[in-house]
Amino acid sequence: MPQVSVVVPLYNKEPYVRRALDSIAAQSFADFEVVIVDDGSQDGSAAIAAGYPDSRFRMIRQANAGPGAARNRGIAEAKGEWIAFLDADDEWLPDYLELAVRQFRSLGEDVASVSSGYYDFHGPGTTPRSTKSMWEARGIVAGSLRVHPGMETTAFAYALAYLHPCTTVIRASVLRKWGGFYEERCRFAEDSFLMVQLLLNETVVFEMTPRVIIHTEAGQLSKNQQSARPVEPFLEHPERIEHVCPVALRPLLARFFTFRAFKTACVLGYWGQWEAAKRLRTRFRTADDRGLPLYWASWVCTTPLARPLGALLRRIRPLHP
Repeated sequence: MPQVSVVVPLYNKEPYVRRALDSIAAQSFADFEVVIVDDGSQDGSAAIAAGYPDSRFRMIRQANAGPGAARNRGIAEAKGEWIAFLDADDEWLPDYLELAVRQFRSLGEDVASVSSGYYDFHGPGTTPRSTKSMWEARGIVAGSLRVHPGMETTAFAYALAYLHPCTTVIRASVLRKWGGFYEERCRFAEDSFLMVQLLLNETVVFEMTPRVIIHTEAGQLSKNQQSARPVEPFLEHPERIEHVCPVALRPLLARFFTFRAFKTACVLGYWGQWEAAKRLRTRFRTADDRGLPLYWASWVCTTPLARPLGALLRRIRPLHP
């Protein structure tokens, strides 16, 4: 039985998938299996993955259902004690799994996940850029974290953002306990729906040293957007998160929802969708939210002014996620 299961969701990544699989095969920790879930690819991705010359790798095919469903299919098939995820256009450094397993073994059963730092890579002509200083400036520190009622809203939001699937190894029993990734035809923030439950209820471990390369030039969501992104599933269905949130943390969760609603309202307003921004902002308003970031910016984005202002901003400064 392998100690680690690696799940690779695959959809139309022919130029990149071999690089991702090579980075898994090169891991210094070798006791793993790889479950590649081909999510209805229409290019040569599946053929490359199916022919990968390593007996630890196997592929499952399914009709296209989105990244959340593909990861969940991999979780269902996984045999390892810990599960790691790698998107088919990203790559790990050789010691990624070894150091995560070492943390699990040294810190014990209470640890639900281990997340590492990462490099951003924007394509040919650039070099991978460490994000370590950026996250340190946002208050992320190495070590164990257990969320508490006095935690600042922005600190909670940054901790959630640090829990990226490709940089996080998760205990299999914990993944199954919280139901896996959101998969209802969702292609944005399906991971955050799971990770916010993890953060509210479990002990997580952060490592700051970059051990993953995130290829932003290869992902569809990393390119300039041409329209507003979908509303996050945890804002579409906040009751599902509230249901599993410890009572003592519900005020923090409510503030987080309001903060993220403000942020998404700004995105909607940028694209001229001020009516949708207004509905979202109104839904999550609270009596004491004026101190939250983006309060006034999100208010402007819920008025007709958002449409001409957004058009002007798109000409001056295109939006990057």
